[in-house]
Amino acid sequence: MKIDIIGDIHGCFEEFRKLTKQLGYSWDSGIPVHPSNRILAFVGDLTDRGPASLKVIEAVYELVLKQKALYSPGNHCNKLYRYFQGNKVQIKHGLETTVAEYEALPAREQKKVRKKFIDLYEQAPLYQTTDDGKLIIAHAGIRGDYIGKFNDRVKTFVLYGDITGAKHPDGTPERLDWAKSYTGELWIVYGHTPVPEARKVNHTYNIDTGCVFGGKLSGLRYPEMELVDVPSTMPYIAEKFRTVFD
Repeated sequence: MKIDIIGDIHGCFEEFRKLTKQLGYSWDSGIPVHPSNRILAFVGDLTDRGPASLKVIEAVYELVLKQKALYSPGNHCNKLYRYFQGNKVQIKHGLETTVAEYEALPAREQKKVRKKFIDLYEQAPLYQTTDDGKLIIAHAGIRGDYIGKFNDRVKTFVLYGDITGAKHPDGTPERLDWAKSYTGELWIVYGHTPVPEARKVNHTYNIDTGCVFGGKLSGLRYPEMELVDVPSTMPYIAEKFRTVFD
């Protein structure tokens, strides 16, 4: 199985388009299709903060439906799902950009986008286990002893990382570097924590290189384990990148 795994897009549709073209995909049909039948996979956080979240939703929905692409939701996906369900959520931390796009649509188009995203989210597993179990794709990663489990504790870890409950002085949650203690042989590919360069630790790869914060959008070719990236068009915000882990 040959898969191209895409890091956190966060509404950066043009960078997504450029990256898939660089990976050899053609957009002639309106969605990226590879001539050698490689498939795309997504580590979650498709939306929020970037300029074109709804276009990303449309593309990934079509890819999952028609090309059997793999998608696992991130914490921003979870929040948007709850918003579309009518739950009370705080429209901030990036969600406000997606909501503004959504509210600018005619009512009929709103209904279509909402249904597509809800369908996409509800059919997605909490994390993907593929290639006969040799590859795990999970938004914020997953501890080795959690693989194969789907309880609330695992869900919190997969969506938010190894959070301690404490906060840094700037208000961001304290997260432990779970990848350093991972000793398994399965590959775990994840995002969630923006890093300046894709980060390989043991049999894990963090491929969130902060596209929406002016870094780049990264993809990982599997099983080749080759990294490909395109630069962001967004302003660079240095403080959003993690270089030192707790």
